[in-house]
Amino acid sequence: MVKLRAKCLLVGDAAVGKTALSLMFHNDGAMFPKNYSMTLGVELLVKRVAIPETSDSVELYVIDSAGKQELVECCEKMWGELSLFCLVFDLTSEQSFANCGHWMEKVQAHCRSAHLPGVLVGNKSDLSSRREVQASAAQEWARSRGLEYHETSAKEMENCDAPFLSLARTFHSLYQECSRTFQNLRS
Repeated sequence: MVKLRAKCLLVGDAAVGKTALSLMFHNDGAMFPKNYSMTLGVELLVKRVAIPETSDSVELYVIDSAGKQELVECCEKMWGELSLFCLVFDLTSEQSFANCGHWMEKVQAHCRSAHLPGVLVGNKSDLSSRREVQASAAQEWARSRGLEYHETSAKEMENCDAPFLSLARTFHSLYQECSRTFQNLRS
């Protein structure tokens, strides 16, 4: 049994539902936060994710970061060393999707790493009549950047675990690859 720990950054524009998504994941969908204050800094949530078909788990330290541009520089100093990231946009806001490139640049500049595993999440899928971003466009954008794509509705607790389970599985796979490499070096 292996227990791993990974720091996962949650980024995206203000009001795309990052906090709602992280709270629904953390609380197993127990209660949608109808009233909450906009995140002004960073908030940390911790949850253990069991890796299916193994006895292993990954403890995700989810760093929910403010999305208002005025706060981003201050927040970046609190991100620290990251293992994974989750980029969230609002399916009812073309602008929040257009800003995903900016967020990717911020994360890459902060990490200075060749490749940081991540996912793209289109939130608010329950608002289908107001949808501005088509799944095909988001899937193509994610694919071209090596990210998995997920659509969620934090309000309806639809698919909220999927992005985090995907990230935990990816982190676990990376651990297994490194472990095999070290074992091969010993041989």
